[in-house]
Amino acid sequence: MKKNIGDFLFKYRNALGPSLFLAALYLGRPAYPFGSAAWNILFDVAGVLCAMLGQLLRIVTIGYDYIERGGKNRQVYASKLVQGGVFAHSRNPLYVGNILMAVGFALIFHSSAFYLGVLPLVLFAYSCIVTAEEAFLGRKFGTEYERYCRQVNRWWPRLQGWRDTMGNMRFNWRRVLVKEYNTVFVLVLSLAVLKLWSEYVILGQESQPSSGVLAVGFATWLASYVFVRSLKKTGVVQA
Repeated sequence: MKKNIGDFLFKYRNALGPSLFLAALYLGRPAYPFGSAAWNILFDVAGVLCAMLGQLLRIVTIGYDYIERGGKNRQVYASKLVQGGVFAHSRNPLYVGNILMAVGFALIFHSSAFYLGVLPLVLFAYSCIVTAEEAFLGRKFGTEYERYCRQVNRWWPRLQGWRDTMGNMRFNWRRVLVKEYNTVFVLVLSLAVLKLWSEYVILGQESQPSSGVLAVGFATWLASYVFVRSLKKTGVVQA
């Protein structure tokens, strides 16, 4: 049952996250933690740090080794069992990064919709997807995958032995730029939208920056995104 749900969610996972995010924005009612502006600042800082930690984990993972994230024909697939880099410390570091980002969003928006709706659904979805992936990998790689599972945590990265693991590997910044730029830009935009929208709901229009500041900020984000995307699309930067 859980595997079947995972197979279904894997197929639509790229749409699932944004849909949950937008639904929480629409349905959620943000408020200051404990009714305090000071606590709100602390939650904002913790949320940004948590989300950035998730992004950093994804960058380090992709920089040292890369996994076929998209599957094949929208189904779970892997041509090889990736065990290098961060995958030597966690079997699902990219999903851990995504979960950290979701926790960061919840801390910034601080609404019951995020805490009681989005976060449980995100955890359930990734639990099901990982179950489906593990079933596939177990069938395809057999004893090699069983040995890998015994040695490496499913979720939280093992902290010991990082220097030995990364010592003989080369960090590939080009691969990070090509494969991860979209997530980085979406993260930056999401953090800004969460903060601006929550302040608007709590404090009203007076809390918002001027239209000129918003326009300049969005134009800068968009121009940067288009520039980096063009580097990939024109082949100037290749993984």
